[in-house]
Amino acid sequence: MRLHCAVACILLAAAGAARTQEQDFSKVEVKTAPVAEHLYVLQGAGGNITAAVGPEGVLLVDDEYAALADRIRAALASVGARDQPVRFIINTHYHFDHTGGNLPFAQAGATVIAADELRARLVTGGTIGNGATISREMKAVEPAALPVLTFDHELTVHLNGEEIRAVHYPHAHTAGDTIVYFPGAHAVAMGDIFVRYGFPFIDLNGGGSVQGMIAACEAVLTQVPADAHVIPGHGDPAGVADLRTYLKMLKDTSAAVAQALKAGKTLAQMKQQHLLAAWSAQYSPPKAFVDTDAFTDTLYSSLSAHAARHGRPGR
Repeated sequence: MRLHCAVACILLAAAGAARTQEQDFSKVEVKTAPVAEHLYVLQGAGGNITAAVGPEGVLLVDDEYAALADRIRAALASVGARDQPVRFIINTHYHFDHTGGNLPFAQAGATVIAADELRARLVTGGTIGNGATISREMKAVEPAALPVLTFDHELTVHLNGEEIRAVHYPHAHTAGDTIVYFPGAHAVAMGDIFVRYGFPFIDLNGGGSVQGMIAACEAVLTQVPADAHVIPGHGDPAGVADLRTYLKMLKDTSAAVAQALKAGKTLAQMKQQHLLAAWSAQYSPPKAFVDTDAFTDTLYSSLSAHAARHGRPGR
């Protein structure tokens, strides 16, 4: 996925449910790319969709926008699911560009699955944001779009001979993140815990934290083989080496801000001193939604909150 498309996706996610209804989806094409046998990535106007296809039906990880449901079905038909229904949907987190298709697919018979916290957030809506410069309202969804099967830690779906594991990782991108493992395909779908558009958006208002992001990435690296396909929430499929590079960025930038906090520096001083300049060229492209200053805000807010709870500047 080209960078400007990825940035547009996260902007749409931040805008929330009401605003997405005003978007023009008429020219959106849902593209498919194979990841492994019977496993595909679909890319349209929102977060990535991972599709496991087989004779027993289809399982989707995330479902983009309601307005694209028919095009998503057409894309699935093009990869062999012409007669197989979408039986299960696993939401990785509550943001609307990943859950907006819940309603039409649920109305067609799909069972929507999510972590307990994700369902609770869809029920109430709320303000998503990074604790500083990024803040958007997201309305509650209608009852028919809510997950009907929720779990606390882990759930397994047995479909098409595969044991598909959904695992909840708390307080990462949001409070209710799920990562989905496809052991037979050597693949993992990480939602927005791992993205490829630059510095990540961490929804601190929604219960996310950089510490949780780091912990989730570390956990994935202990669970998947070296040749695993790593499917991000936005951007093209990656490999384990790409995830390691991304994790190192999270750790190194967090360490820089934590050290500045320990030295008593203010947020304004960190920005004035361009504390994260070493990472800007790679992770803060022109017109990035999460530019260097916004990511500094995120780390400062996340680590400061951690320090307030634990009496230290964070990990």
